[in-house]
Amino acid sequence: MAVWALGINHTTAPLDLRGRFAFALDQIGPTLHGLRGALPRPPEAAIISTCNRTEIYCAGDQLEIVPTLDWLAHSGGVSPALLRSHTYALEDGQVARHAFRVASGLDSMVLGEPQILGQMKDAVRAAEEAGALGTTLNQLFQRSFAVAKEVRTSTEIGAHSISMAAASVRLAGQLFEDLSDIRVLFVGAGEMIELAATHFAAKNPKAMVIANRSLDRGEKLASRFGAEVMRLADLPSRLHEFDAVVSCTASTLPLIGLGAVERALKLRRHRPMFMVDLAVPRDIEPEVKALSDVYLYTVDDLAAVVQTAQANRQAAVAEAEVIIDAGVQSFLHWMDQRRSVPLIQQLNAQADEWRNAEIARARRQLAKGEDVDAVLEAMAKGLTQKMLHGALAELHAGDAAARERASDAIQHFFLRKER
Repeated sequence: MAVWALGINHTTAPLDLRGRFAFALDQIGPTLHGLRGALPRPPEAAIISTCNRTEIYCAGDQLEIVPTLDWLAHSGGVSPALLRSHTYALEDGQVARHAFRVASGLDSMVLGEPQILGQMKDAVRAAEEAGALGTTLNQLFQRSFAVAKEVRTSTEIGAHSISMAAASVRLAGQLFEDLSDIRVLFVGAGEMIELAATHFAAKNPKAMVIANRSLDRGEKLASRFGAEVMRLADLPSRLHEFDAVVSCTASTLPLIGLGAVERALKLRRHRPMFMVDLAVPRDIEPEVKALSDVYLYTVDDLAAVVQTAQANRQAAVAEAEVIIDAGVQSFLHWMDQRRSVPLIQQLNAQADEWRNAEIARARRQLAKGEDVDAVLEAMAKGLTQKMLHGALAELHAGDAAARERASDAIQHFFLRKER
């Protein structure tokens, strides 16, 4: 069994390229069906897609990295050569190490952030529901979750971590003298927006409004913070009301365009606007950044802010890597054992065949009225002869070297004494 993975993340690919390969959770199932149908031998497969990464994990009879990459390039509408220049491809032990590091938050833009573990679990659940998750990948991910749990409980990898949401508030505080004096608009109602709203709410802004396609979900989130709910369709006409805008949706196209922001600035008499686009693909058109009265930050722009606490956690990283090393060795040992499974199955099938044949013969003899002890003796002798026949034949066949090898093997398997 071969295991492989390929992906792009915040360190290998620009934001707009990552946006081409972003899959919403409800797209994972159909996408996995497309991937498995495109490969010569459909493998086990799972896709992890977040704002910072898209990764494909596969397991099959043999490595198929090139066709997997070709399929991914086609799905994103780019050439395989372009995608390859931004992609990392991993095999076997490398896959396990990478998955364990991702689950533990060591490969995140925010070192030690916990959200990725939940996102991985969602991805695994989606793969399982799509019928794409087999024994090997299930083992890989379950071990990833176990390693991540040990890393978080045994080290301080998550201590003093600065999240994207917290970084957004920090940047807003640099622009506005008093955050309790601003009006904040949140576009979307997912986990990232919930985190951002939590951090902003701690600063007691003048007003908080949630704009979401689903009003029910928006109202549920708004009720937690005493916020107002707004229809997404009303966003262009009300954009000028807000000093800060934080957006993170699963939309495949920008929701806030250059024209809408220009009109909002005019109505605001060019009072500055703080905007954070945490979505991949983008929710806010990139041209907005060129406007003189707008301070727009993307997930990549926040990288410098969230890295500031990393130096203090390098000792924790070293401790985490030791835990991950042990996890990788354990997974590779399990993989080696898995290679013996077909032979074990054949041995069990052969033993079942011998046993059934001897039992059937014993039953016939008993039905004829033969002595029970004699029948049992014959059945035991028959089983023993069948088990030893191949070994005895090897001792009487071949050249001297072959007999010597057979002798060593037979002594090892049949004549071992309990220690």
